[in-house]
Amino acid sequence: VQLRRRGGLVQAGGSLRLSCVITGNIYSINDIRWWRQVPGKVRELVGSITRGGSTFYADFVKGRFTISRDNAKKTSYLQMNALKSEDTGDYFCDALIEEYGSGSPSNYWGQGTLVTVSS
Repeated sequence: VQLRRRGGLVQAGGSLRLSCVITGNIYSINDIRWWRQVPGKVRELVGSITRGGSTFYADFVKGRFTISRDNAKKTSYLQMNALKSEDTGDYFCDALIEEYGSGSPSNYWGQGTLVTVSS
């Protein structure tokens, strides 16, 4: 199971969409979470989405970021709008995934992707 995502460089006030593409012998994908780690700070939860589409957001991104998912494509998206320089950091996704034949879900992490917001 792999979680692939793509980041990038954007100016302050701009937008960027990250994708978390899940590949492998997948039976089901439950909760997907997005995290970030900004320089000098511990990793923090940005938000999450359940399989049914219910979302949770950290206060520092409410109203600016939106998490969605396409279950058929096994992909989650993090739409980031009104970006600020303090949003610069490494962004990660992780997901609770059940593989065929496993009988129970396990947590998988993707590698971080750098988002740089220039002022």
